[in-house]
Parts: sequence; C-alpha cells; structure tokens
Amino acid sequence: MSAARETPVKHDQYDDATIKAILDTVKTIAVVGASANTVRPSFFVVKYLISKGYEVFPVNPGQAGREIAGALAYATLADVPKPIDMVDVFRGSEAAYGVVEEALQLDPLPKVIWMQLSVRNDAAAALAESHGVEVIMNRCPKIEYARLCGEIGWAGVSSQVLSARKPQLRPGFQRFGIRR
Repeated sequence: MSAARETPVKHDQYDDATIKAILDTVKTIAVVGASANTVRPSFFVVKYLISKGYEVFPVNPGQAGREIAGALAYATLADVPKPIDMVDVFRGSEAAYGVVEEALQLDPLPKVIWMQLSVRNDAAAALAESHGVEVIMNRCPKIEYARLCGEIGWAGVSSQVLSARKPQLRPGFQRFGIRR
C-alpha cells in the first residue's frame, strides 16, 4: 500500500504485483452498493470474497440489518463496526466521489478504494490519494483474484499468469488461492 504520493498514479492499467499486494494484504472489505438480488454482480462479488476468507461488510441503506450473501448489511460506511481495509465501490462513476468523501471520514482510513468495472472517477481517485489511500479503478476484485490465482483459467479464460504451483487442497470444492 502506498503513503501519500508526490506524482499521481496513472489509472489506465495496474501491474499484477500491485493488485496481488492489495488482495494479499486487505482483510476487511466494505462493498458499497451490494445487492441482495442473487443475480446481481455485486451479490456474486460479496459471496466470492467471503468464500476467499475476507470479512465482507455489504453497505446498502435499503438492506441495513438484513443479510446479503450471509453477511450483515449496513446503511453507511460509518455504521460498519470494524476498521475497513478496502472500500469496493459498486455504484456509478458519478457516485464514487461521495463514497470517497464518506470513506475519508473513517478512523482509521481504509488502505484502498477499489472502483468496480466501468467505475472511474479521477477526481475521487485524486482525493483519496491525497490522503494516502491507494486507488484501483475499473477493475473487479473477484475477477482479479480469480485471474491471479489461476481459477479463471478453469473456465477457459487466459489469465496471463503462468504457475507450476500445485493447487492447495481445501475443504469444499477444489480452488486456488492467493491468500495464505
């Protein structure tokens, strides 16, 4: 993770080491805009991240007090009862700035603001980075995790990551992991 940067980050692409470092380091993730609808991508992301061992806090005012994918939902970031390592923004690009402003009110600050696929807000990124918070835009942590650990290759998609590492046998279905 980075401290306040002197030069702005170019958010057009990220190297695998940066993405992997984030996914290896964060433990708690707030998913702003999580949906209780089981066919929505935000529901899948919450469920997947939980299955990978992250503690996930869905944030959706309309679902506060209910469960989304087995995790209790909260109305706002400030309502989450634990420090948040990463805020995953599952809202439109225009809403990202407000989410970043809300995240910057937290104590301690999150380490990462992650904006989902098609979500890009350069002003929000600059604001977060000016406070020492790392930013990823237009990426999905579920897809990146699956790509980096090789799972996405099981579906016939090229992950562009080669490894001779043997998969770890874990309870349940067989899966790779980048977390230990």
